[in-house]
Amino acid sequence: AKDIKATILVKVEYFNPGNSIKDRIAVQMVEDAEKEGKLRPGGTIIEGTSGNTGMGLALAGIVKGYNCIFTTTDKQSMEKVNLLRALGAEVRICPTNVEPEDPRSYYSVAKRLSEEIPNSYYPNQYDHPGNAKAHELTTGPEIWNQTEGKVTHFVAGMGTGGTVSGTAKYLKSQNPDVKVIGIDSVGSVYTSYFKTREYDKSQVAPYVVEGIGEDILPKNMNFDYVDAVIPCPDKEAFLVTRALARKEGLFVGGSCGAAVWGGLEYARQHKLTERDIMVIILPDSGTRYVSKIYNDEWMRQNGYMDDS
Repeated sequence: AKDIKATILVKVEYFNPGNSIKDRIAVQMVEDAEKEGKLRPGGTIIEGTSGNTGMGLALAGIVKGYNCIFTTTDKQSMEKVNLLRALGAEVRICPTNVEPEDPRSYYSVAKRLSEEIPNSYYPNQYDHPGNAKAHELTTGPEIWNQTEGKVTHFVAGMGTGGTVSGTAKYLKSQNPDVKVIGIDSVGSVYTSYFKTREYDKSQVAPYVVEGIGEDILPKNMNFDYVDAVIPCPDKEAFLVTRALARKEGLFVGGSCGAAVWGGLEYARQHKLTERDIMVIILPDSGTRYVSKIYNDEWMRQNGYMDDS
């Protein structure tokens, strides 16, 4: 991006054991549950996940001796489902395009299973305080220290809200002038909610990018810490994701492309200068999306790419 004067840094999270930023919250939620007596030896962890939180919980479960059952939606890549099953987890696939309250939704199925299965624990990453806390304790301080306190702009995708809210809380405690930019998907309720502070169901529409955007308002999503929201269309997210692999050697997932696209849009719109240092979170690895974003045929069939 030759037209951008600011320093743009990315924080690459695929070096975690489960190849995503969600390992941070998985450990935090499991350890919180153990301290509170909600998770006992031989218990079962039940969670609704777009894949990455499940991976972190599955790894923690193996180390600590818990079983895992995950619900996910039929839009998630099969790589994610197969990886979870490879780690011994049971995976239930639920329809994407149903209301959150619908008994078939992956939220509802996880909740129901946790009520039916004895000695089970449903962390519910959307509302679990350990989600944002993990980022306030780790992601925020790391960014602050790694930039020697010079970070001026922080960019993250908004899914459960834990990453953006927890990290922002820490960064703003160190310097209230740090600007926080949340990246949303087109078809999510977040963008309109940020502007109006009202939940507008008419904004909800299907989108393909995984792990960002919501049709609900999770407790972890704290808009008080967010200064701007930029919605990213699927096509732009996927083309930038592929460009990151080819031009930067960063083999990352679709929400990473969305975050970079949104961060660069913000930098252009606000004419950031040489004095600005923007840090963009890249939450996961491209290994999860080989059959989709990195598959030319899939990209063409879905209209994201033509022969040029």
